[in-house]
Amino acid sequence: MTDKPTGPGGAPRALKVKVKTAHRRTQSSNRWLQRQLNDPYVVRAKREGYRSRAAYKLIEIDDKHHLLAPGRRVVDLGCAPGGWCQVAADRVRSTDEAPRVVGIDYLDMDAVPGAVFLKKDFLDADAPDALVAALGGEKADVVLSDMAAPATGHKKTDHLKIMHLCEVAIEFARQVLKPGGHFLAKVLRGGTENQLLADLKRDFATVSHIKPPASRADSAELYVLAKGFRGGPAQPDEEQSSSSL
Repeated sequence: MTDKPTGPGGAPRALKVKVKTAHRRTQSSNRWLQRQLNDPYVVRAKREGYRSRAAYKLIEIDDKHHLLAPGRRVVDLGCAPGGWCQVAADRVRSTDEAPRVVGIDYLDMDAVPGAVFLKKDFLDADAPDALVAALGGEKADVVLSDMAAPATGHKKTDHLKIMHLCEVAIEFARQVLKPGGHFLAKVLRGGTENQLLADLKRDFATVSHIKPPASRADSAELYVLAKGFRGGPAQPDEEQSSSSL
């Protein structure tokens, strides 16, 4: 007897779905749709109630690096549609009565139990104070960013746009993180991520690139993880370290 194929988490994998070419739908749209329908993480997210497959990227990263310990305060930049807020709220045991997770996005987002949602641009001058206030006057233990600018189809342009988002997210994290805090953000392979690592090493004890299993193998997507915020620029003689996982 042959074992049934399984997807992430050991769940049975559905038989491959083929998408018929529809009127007015391009071949690239058909390819995207077929990939979505046959993606085991998409299937699992629907079954387990997560708003996006991206939730499993954070779950896999946290399982290994233990960022979201119970009681920690978390900021999720560019949080819509809310998958990362769902994971963070569950893992830090945030509640509506005592919220420890704050998400911010200029897009609309349905409420996530245990998380506060601020509809605003995190680049607004008052955003850091608003987030700290939403966390009960305390700074954050973890700043997350899974932001990605809308793709143009031009690889160099798309790379520069997402790296710029990461750079401004780092600057924001410096304002709202407490000493010892952690920063996790999406980047893309392409060269400039090494400059970004060097910048982060000034202010964090350890910096690494990681690619969780839920990140598609054919994607240039990576995540940069910076742990142990120093609370300010590192001194020239302080030990700095980085690694690639």
